[in-house]
Amino acid sequence: AGRRARRRNAFISFISAISMAGIALGVAALIVVLSVMNGFTKEVRDRMLSVLSHVEVTGYGEALADWQRVAAQARQHPEVVAAAPFVNAQAMFVREDTVRGALIRGIDPAAEPAVSDIARLPVGRITDLVPGEFNVVLGGELARALAVGLGDRVTLIAPQGNVTPAGVVPRLRQFRVVGLFESGHFEYDSALALIHIADAEKLFRVEGPTGVRLKLKDMQRAPLVAQQLAQSLEPGLLVRDWSRQNRTWFAAVQTEKRMMWIILTLIVAVAAFNLVSTLVMT
Repeated sequence: AGRRARRRNAFISFISAISMAGIALGVAALIVVLSVMNGFTKEVRDRMLSVLSHVEVTGYGEALADWQRVAAQARQHPEVVAAAPFVNAQAMFVREDTVRGALIRGIDPAAEPAVSDIARLPVGRITDLVPGEFNVVLGGELARALAVGLGDRVTLIAPQGNVTPAGVVPRLRQFRVVGLFESGHFEYDSALALIHIADAEKLFRVEGPTGVRLKLKDMQRAPLVAQQLAQSLEPGLLVRDWSRQNRTWFAAVQTEKRMMWIILTLIVAVAAFNLVSTLVMT
């Protein structure tokens, strides 16, 4: 009888160990998968935010009449640590037989490094963007597509044309490549170019910056800060944070994370029920 009792106790201990191992594997899978997804989200988010701003303040389809006042008002918020003006426009780059569409961003080289990581160029210097010299900094993928490097010339075609007796003629301007940037995000590396804000205003015929980029102490608070700025700044301004600019992507990732959490929690629950049922039967 004592031998059978010892054998039975050993069997129960074995079953208990197997069941506990199942729970441990389920919890480990839950932790590992959620950690990987959180790391992936952070990596992609950081790459996006090397190009995008935490918060953008723009006019409704027009230039800001007095961007310094808007920037000064925004800096009064305790979460805002830096501000820089910009001009956004679209154009085409032509190099021999190669044509590429691009998003042109006119920046202030002195203020841009405070709000953007791509201003720290791996090739060239952002300070080489001098007003009147029509220099350009290209994304690495865009430069490779155009087969250009430092010192090469590339033609920019602006959609805003000049009216002549022969019709509307697009404006062309030769730019010299003075730098390359690599954000690690193909969407931006293949379609973004930086020029001096004064050259952008002249080329695209805008009377001033089209917006102001803001950097915050804590980017996670950007939605709340954007809401507060929209209420405190003067009317007629559009305030957007980084989560709204990529709402679809982040919403999809959040939904996927929730579903993975539910699925892995069910795995842990199944292992727990298996442990209880096995102990009851034994």
